[in-house]
Amino acid sequence: MKKKLLFVIPSLSAGGAERSLINLLTQIDFNNYEVDLFMFNHEGIFMDLLPQNVHVLPLSNNYNRFVRPVWNSVPYFILTRNTELAYSRIMFSYKNRMSRSVSIKEQKGWKYVAKSIDKIDKQYDIAIGFLEKTSIYFCTEKVNAFIKIGWVHNDYDKLGMNPNFDLQYFKRLDYIVTVSDECGNILKRIFPNQSEKIYVIHNIVSPAIINQLADKEVQDVYDRKKDEFVIVSIGRLHAQKGFELAIQSCKLLVERGIIFQWNIIGEGEERQKLTELIAAEGLEQYIKLLGLKANPYPYIKQADIYAQTSWYEGKAIAIDEAKILNKPIVITDFSTAKDQIRNGFEGLIVDMNADAIANGISTLIYDKETRERLTEHLSQLQLGTEEEINKLYKLLR
Repeated sequence: MKKKLLFVIPSLSAGGAERSLINLLTQIDFNNYEVDLFMFNHEGIFMDLLPQNVHVLPLSNNYNRFVRPVWNSVPYFILTRNTELAYSRIMFSYKNRMSRSVSIKEQKGWKYVAKSIDKIDKQYDIAIGFLEKTSIYFCTEKVNAFIKIGWVHNDYDKLGMNPNFDLQYFKRLDYIVTVSDECGNILKRIFPNQSEKIYVIHNIVSPAIINQLADKEVQDVYDRKKDEFVIVSIGRLHAQKGFELAIQSCKLLVERGIIFQWNIIGEGEERQKLTELIAAEGLEQYIKLLGLKANPYPYIKQADIYAQTSWYEGKAIAIDEAKILNKPIVITDFSTAKDQIRNGFEGLIVDMNADAIANGISTLIYDKETRERLTEHLSQLQLGTEEEINKLYKLLR
């Protein structure tokens, strides 16, 4: 008999965790597992990539109404005599306004959002909250499952969360999974009493699939001038990704007379801020926000350099994908950087400032021998992590 497995994630919009889940689901053995997926939003560029065997659970009418603007949802709940949800929606809005931290907002807001969501009736063998915060809270409170797993995709130290709030949920999990050794060490330090249940499962990436997708658009995806170097970065337009550093670095490269274009693939709440910063520095012809791309791999393959300017990461799946496509890499020295690349072998780890980033990129542009040496080294590596699914299977037994 197939085991019943539930994954929970906010959505399948752009993001490393979302791509990681898609990769995992394409590897899972559907002969042994019946897979459901619960999301709080059924939109996103990765929706079309879901395997057909995955059943997406519907959202309740109350939740769909709850997430509408307060002026729309509260009158509805009052008219339908659901005063508890009317109160919860007002408090949810109030708490959001009172807290500056996005993570704290999500933590404090959960108890009000939870009022609009019914428990899932189905009995599962395993339930997995595939992203920190709400996915894990939902998994612990709204799902009946014999085994419950919470997945943390980031450096917990940098998330700005209240560990005491999360501890009450972590205690109810059977396993806590994270994506790198350093992330695991950080969790064990912050939650020492939960150490025995913390496991590392690396993001699943498949070189065969990535190379196949990279060749789908054979034409030049960039409007490249003669002798122009192409830099590409991938990530949500969020403060975590440090794209303001990319813009500052871009200005320095222009001042050095380097002929280049820098393309950023992703979308997010910082688009307007970044657009204004690019315009203020007069860099529109050098650095471009390309938006979301369901298939970013041709953009990586046809670039000369991959750059990641993040302030912090768990384990950035885009870096693994750039390695598979043999791109010389420049990344900032965030806490898990050394879990991602070996400095001087697969790319350059640089200090977390615009000068250092610009220097790293300049080195790869001017030093052809170093660039080719990195590319050659990457081409010799065995980078597929499909076998990581077996680590998950061991937890599911």
